Amino acid sequence: MPTKFFVGEMVREKIFQLFGDEIPYHTTVVVNEFKEKTTLIKIQADIVVQRESQKAIILGEGGKMIKQVGSLARKDIEEFLQQKIFLELFVKVKNRWRDDELKLKEYGYNG
Repeated sequence: MPTKFFVGEMVREKIFQLFGDEIPYHTTVVVNEFKEKTTLIKIQADIVVQRESQKAIILGEGGKMIKQVGSLARKDIEEFLQQKIFLELFVKVKNRWRDDELKLKEYGYNG
């Protein structure tokens, strides 16, 4: 499995831990950028949800929840990669992404 897959799963795991059964089954994580620099690895990923209300929950008041997801995930990813990372997360709404075969393939689900 590619490293990007594991990184995405580590972010998703933190969503499960922080939100319980509230949202995670409607969430996927897409790693868009994985750049190895001399002192750190820069990772940019999208947390994809199905509805605006889910986006609001993941962001949290004043971005509090997404910061928590990012900081917990960063610790695990750094341990996994044995290197410092810069993790940038965005939340995107893609309506009904779970019902769209092309979206599922794009996000790495090989039905």
